[in-house]
This record gives sequence, C-alpha cells and structure tokens, in this order.
Amino acid sequence: MTYVERVLSDLKTNNPNEPEFHQAATEILTTLAPVLEKHPEYEAAGLLERFVEPERVIMFRVAWVDDSGKTRVNKGYRVQFNSAIGPYKGGLRFHPSVNLSIIKFLGLEQILKNSLTGLPIGGGKGGSDFDPKGKSDREIMAFCQSFMTELYRHIGADTDVPAGDIGVGGREIGYLFGQYKRIRDEHTGVLTGRGLTYGGSLARTEATGYGLIYITEEALKMRGDSFKGKTVIISGSGNVAIYACQKAQSLGAKVVAMYDSNGYVYDPNGIQLEVIKDIKEVKRGRIKEYADKVKTATYKDGCKGIWSIPCDIALPCATQNEIDKQSAELLVKNGVKFVAEGANMPSTLEAIEIFQRNNVVFLPAKAANAGGVATSALEMAQSSGRMYWSFDEVDAKLKNIMVNIYHNIDSAAKDYGFDGNYVMGANIAGFIKVASAMMAHGIV
Repeated sequence: MTYVERVLSDLKTNNPNEPEFHQAATEILTTLAPVLEKHPEYEAAGLLERFVEPERVIMFRVAWVDDSGKTRVNKGYRVQFNSAIGPYKGGLRFHPSVNLSIIKFLGLEQILKNSLTGLPIGGGKGGSDFDPKGKSDREIMAFCQSFMTELYRHIGADTDVPAGDIGVGGREIGYLFGQYKRIRDEHTGVLTGRGLTYGGSLARTEATGYGLIYITEEALKMRGDSFKGKTVIISGSGNVAIYACQKAQSLGAKVVAMYDSNGYVYDPNGIQLEVIKDIKEVKRGRIKEYADKVKTATYKDGCKGIWSIPCDIALPCATQNEIDKQSAELLVKNGVKFVAEGANMPSTLEAIEIFQRNNVVFLPAKAANAGGVATSALEMAQSSGRMYWSFDEVDAKLKNIMVNIYHNIDSAAKDYGFDGNYVMGANIAGFIKVASAMMAHGIV
C-alpha cells in the first residue's frame, strides 16, 4: 500500500459517513504521488496525515427566535483547517445541505485555492444548516447574531477571517459584523465581503465571476483564441454566474443559458443580463420569469437539461457535483472545448475524467474560482492599512492574480509530466507551497 493509499484508507476509517470529504481528499491526494516521490521527507514527517486533519473543528448550537415567537435551533460549524501560510480564510455557507462532511470538503479545497492566489491566507470554512430562504430580515438578523455570539471567540483579523458563501451575502455579513463589533468593541477586518461604508472592497461583488473569466481568457489566449464569438452556458444565476456572464459578454461571448434550483432558461439570441439581474438581485424571483419577459427564451423545469445545449465553453457556477458523468458526456458530444468551474467542485470525478479523456481544457474550481477569496485577501490588506483602492485598482490586481494562477498551474503540470492536466497542476502548485511552510514549522 502506497503512502497516499494508506492515508486515504485511514481518513475514510476515521471519518465515516463523510462522502463529500472523502471525495475531495481522494481527488487531491491521488494527484500528489509525483510530489511525494521527489520528497520522501514528507512521509517521514507525517505531512499528509497532518494535511488532511483539520487543526481545529468547532461545532455549536445556534438558538434563535422566529417571527412567531417560536425558538428554533440550528447547527453551526467552523473548520479551521490549515494556517501554515496565513490566518484561516474561507466562507460561511447557510444552506439546509450543510453538514460536517461538506464543510470539511470545502475547507480542504480552500487550503489549496488560497495557496494558489499567492497571498498569505490559510484554509478554513464554516456555516450552518440554517436556510435564509423565506425568512424575514428580522429572522435572519436574529440567527446571524446568535451564530456570531458563539463564533466570535474563535475568529479574529489575524486568526480566522470568514467571508460569505451560498446563503451569506451582504445582508448576512452586515448582521454578523455588527454583532462581532458589538461583543468585541472593536472595528477590525474580521469578516470580508463587508459593505463599502464599513470597510468593504470595491470589486468584491464581481470578483469570483470576473476571476473565472480572466483565467479562462488566459487559457484561450495561450491557444491563440478568445471569448469573441463563443457560445457559453453558465449554470446558476447567483452572484458568481451573473458577473461571469457580464464579463464574458463584454469580451464578445454569447451566453445562451442560465439556471436556478428550479429550472433553466435558454435564449438563443443571448441572455439579456439586465433582465436576470432585475429578477434575481432586485426582486429575488425565480429564473422562469425571464421567459415571461423575453419572447425568444424558453424555460424548462429541472437543471440537468442545460448541459444538453451545444456550447464552446461551459461555466458551472451553481453547486457541487452538478455535472455528473452523463452531463459531461452530453457536453463533449455537443462540442464543448473549455470547462471552467465557478462553483466549488461542481464536476464529479467521473465527469472530470471524461473531459480530460476528450481533450477538453478543464480548469478546476480551486484555480478557476479563486478570484473571490483573492479579492477578500485584498480587502484584508486594505483593512490593515486603513485605505481604499479604486475599482480599477482592485480589478487589475485580481486579473493579475488569475493570470498568474493559470501560468503556475500550467507550469506545475508540465514540470511533473502532466502537460495540460490542470487538476494535477493546481493540486501540485498549491500543495508545494503549503507543504514547504508546514515543514518549516516542524511537527505542529
């Protein structure tokens, strides 16, 4: 049994009933064999065993009162996974699907994603099984205040800096930050994604979507191509999807389909983004309303059908495992040439294998959607210096980071004999930096 096989076997034994965590660990560790062959000292130091074991796992009860006066109880989580290269950094997710397995899977991915940015931030993740949908602003405030009343003792500007994720936007960050400030009596950069009036950064809203397009644009450019004239499918209709659509359209692409959790819209003339933004950002409605407003569009229930639409570029920006083996086969059959992940691990391992086997340029989430956390780190820098950068300054720094990520993962893939395999490249490039720091710190 190899070192990787032994670590994975022990991980699954010691963490039963955590399939998402197993999936992430398997995907990462199985690509690191070439690095471990070059660095036998890693096995002697038990580095992989330490890498896959969080430094700290915090689980807590969140009790709050709804508008009818009833007491509700949810579970809260914060997994502080690895601080070798900087304070823990990673989002908070509020969604009914949240459990320890999902938080650990996201946290493990976050270590490498944060490493790839080149910025001094470690990996962490957190959240709750609380569902903001259908809740009043007062109920969301009550939950956020109760959540932060426990979390505050475990975080800090130089310790752990959470951000938003699914279900945690500007409203939730505001309530969380207000409670932290109230308890600690200090105004520090303990959360990112804050409003512009109290320490936030310009371009943070657009960052993940824009970053996704910047890295894909660089991959196209290195092949003598561009977004101009390309047909694009984007799953999701939230923050990442909307701003990926905006930037892709500005570069000459035609985005023809988007979806939400109920179904998808297809507009062969190209999605009218202002209509999507009005429905999703202003009215908080459902995407099927797009077909009522735009006569060239059609709406279909269910999400899987979106992957049957012919396209040059697919950008999954919704949630984990949304592209399975069957969906990947449909995309390949219909001519997809590039797949870049805007969500966290939206493609299953079987889907990734199909893309790679058919020479589809596949950019994994830990590289392709790193723009959000990169800009969060830029927000941390602005907070530390008590300064604000202009939108163009932040956007330029973001683009430079994403271009560098592409070339770093491309170089790592080539250096280890896997030219064009960006899953290998991303995992190796991210891991080498973290491993070097862990070794420098000794056995801790």
